[in-house]
Amino acid sequence: MTGHLMITDSETLAAFCADICAAPFICVDTEFMRESTYYPELCLVQVATPERAAAIDPLADGIDLQPLLDLLVNNEDILKVFHAGGQDVEIIHNLTGKTPHPIFDTQVGAMALAQAEQLGYSNLVESWLGISLDKGARFTDWSRRPLDKRQIDYAIADVTHLAKIFPMMLDKLRATGRGHWLDEEMEKLADPANYALDPNDAWSRVKVQSRKPEVLGRLRAVAAWREREARSKNLPRGRIAKDETLAELAAHPPRTQDDLGKIRGLSSSWRNNDIGARLMQSLASAEPMDRHDLPSTSPRAPGLGKEGALVADLLKLLLKIRAREMNVAARLMARSDELELLAAGVRDGLAILTGWRFDIFGHDALELVEGRLGFTVKNGKLQMTRTAVAEDA
Repeated sequence: MTGHLMITDSETLAAFCADICAAPFICVDTEFMRESTYYPELCLVQVATPERAAAIDPLADGIDLQPLLDLLVNNEDILKVFHAGGQDVEIIHNLTGKTPHPIFDTQVGAMALAQAEQLGYSNLVESWLGISLDKGARFTDWSRRPLDKRQIDYAIADVTHLAKIFPMMLDKLRATGRGHWLDEEMEKLADPANYALDPNDAWSRVKVQSRKPEVLGRLRAVAAWREREARSKNLPRGRIAKDETLAELAAHPPRTQDDLGKIRGLSSSWRNNDIGARLMQSLASAEPMDRHDLPSTSPRAPGLGKEGALVADLLKLLLKIRAREMNVAARLMARSDELELLAAGVRDGLAILTGWRFDIFGHDALELVEGRLGFTVKNGKLQMTRTAVAEDA
């Protein structure tokens, strides 16, 4: 690697992007602040190939990020490599309406190699390169300028190390024959639908005790109102209204706008201002939630029951056994909610019943649920065994 750049002008950025556009892959990371805004404030972008590395300053006066954004979302010939890149991809989607593609996430890749379910970057570097990272700059306020050399070196290291690790990881995945497992996972990460929250779906992230259709209908309305207000003002959702305040508004809606001043967590000025009027309008227009859209009564799965819960526990045991045998992180093969749905009798739309997951786990999971597979202990080790039902079939 020939050296690091700190890019603060459009001409240098355009030249750098032109220089790396033919690379087989680029490693990407971002530094951002989001404590006081709805949208994360992009403060730094780090990019590296095996030969070049740079930190791009999006806060530099007059800089045009378009060459970089084009490289990330419009160049299909170059693979974009991230580590735990969900928030990085979200930022790029906010700026462009698109997501980087094709994409590879080394945290997911590590799961296929049984390193950990959510391996942090410092542990990744330690395990692959034997390097202990300096964590002293991790609490930097990345929006403040100027950044000193230590901060810039810390930020760029996030991609220069990744540029060394990724080819090593790829070779190991190819050797194990598991590289194709990750294609579906990477397509999910790159799906723009993951980063475009519909305000009408915001209610599902708010905890509320009631399952009454009229209460949940009001919750959906006020959560959508909060989402729109937060976006328009670029403020965190909680600065508009806390979750518990939304739950209170849904359960005990005020009769008049003047009553908003009596609700804990709301400003008294909302009695007669525009934001209070918009809140009241959202409540007035709320309709009871359709019963088909009501959340499940059980946190496990619809209709699971006590017997189903026991079956789900057996499936989780099977998952642990199979993950140990395959030397794969269990979470990559199946999620707990999928196992609970399978135990409850659901068969459609489950990832574990399709593709490679079905081949290495889902088939046996189905056999267990349907009584054709059981557990046995041999030489002190728990193993799977075909049942008499399966043998007679």
